[in-house]
Amino acid sequence: MEFRFGDVFIVLPPIYISIILIIIIFLLVRWSRQLETRRFTIFFYFLISTSTIIIYSHATTNGLFQLKLPIGFLLILLYLSNKQNYHPSKMKASLLGLCVALYKLILEYFG
Repeated sequence: MEFRFGDVFIVLPPIYISIILIIIIFLLVRWSRQLETRRFTIFFYFLISTSTIIIYSHATTNGLFQLKLPIGFLLILLYLSNKQNYHPSKMKASLLGLCVALYKLILEYFG
């Protein structure tokens, strides 16, 4: 979507991405209310779990192939395996981050 104001353009993402973003923010705010202290950490769990890392790279005649792994989710999963750190809201936020990371990987490989 593009809005034109004279010489200035405001470019917004497609409507389905905007709706998904609003739903993600709504869920994160809702889950953060379930924590008693440090409610903002839910957003950090989400952001960290969306990160991916290249674990294998190979140059071919067709281009560069890179195999990526959602390492942020694995790190959060290891951290939450401690009983003292575990909370269902934190796990939900990290699983949502894993879904976003997998979406990013699908877009990169098949898009």
